[in-house]
Amino acid sequence: MMRVGIIGTGNMGRILAEALIEGKAISPTSMTVTNRTLAKAHELKTSYPEINIEKSAAKTAENSDLIFVCVKPHDVYRVLHDIKVAATEDKCVVSITSPISVAEIESVADCSAARIIPSITNRALSGVSLITFGRSCSLEWQRELEGLMGKISVPLEINEDITRVASDIVSCGPAFISYLIQRFINAAVEETKIEEDTATKLASEMLIGMGELLQKGYYTLPKLQEKVCVKGGITGEGIKVLERETGDMFNKLFQATHHKFKEDIENANAQFDLNIRR
Repeated sequence: MMRVGIIGTGNMGRILAEALIEGKAISPTSMTVTNRTLAKAHELKTSYPEINIEKSAAKTAENSDLIFVCVKPHDVYRVLHDIKVAATEDKCVVSITSPISVAEIESVADCSAARIIPSITNRALSGVSLITFGRSCSLEWQRELEGLMGKISVPLEINEDITRVASDIVSCGPAFISYLIQRFINAAVEETKIEEDTATKLASEMLIGMGELLQKGYYTLPKLQEKVCVKGGITGEGIKVLERETGDMFNKLFQATHHKFKEDIENANAQFDLNIRR
């Protein structure tokens, strides 16, 4: 049985651990976790008593075959150095943060390396996970990672040059769409007599139903809009407002995320001291 270590049990580290266990990709007894604040690791153990907790990243790596580094970008370099001795050639190290390139992981780790960007949707054993394999990543580990992530998501291999935009859609997308839906709900409450609880219930069920239509292949997004938006109807009047008001809003969104991404890359470069970025 493959042993999995998770270094960092913040939001995404915990979601990854929960999904892997509940998707039956890994048994709790085969998982070792650690966190700078150990209380967070113990919180996870209250839900899964059989998982193992270690006090350090190095010890977690020592007791694992596959090591997920789930810390903030500015902490990745330190963690990679902490686990360097334990991350032997037969193991695999995976970072889940987009600003750290696979080449940077490989510059420190002497084993197979990859980057996997998960999504909060993976918690429901759905959605996409984005994978970029390093040159050092063996075919065996590539198959292992695809199989593992395939139990909690649809794994999709991507090139480095679309890392940010793919992550914006897959990983940040749920937050962006949630914000828009909440504004949709708030406006309904402000403009009509509907109560917030009722509007929230209706909007939530609408999203679930829409997801089912897409998943089952009944409609594509453009076709769905076409089917609902009858010429001269009420939906059409609403679409006119959206067309007028959204304008280049999403263009500006991607510009903002890419600007921040560039800053994060520059900070990573300062740590890794490499000239191998995209």
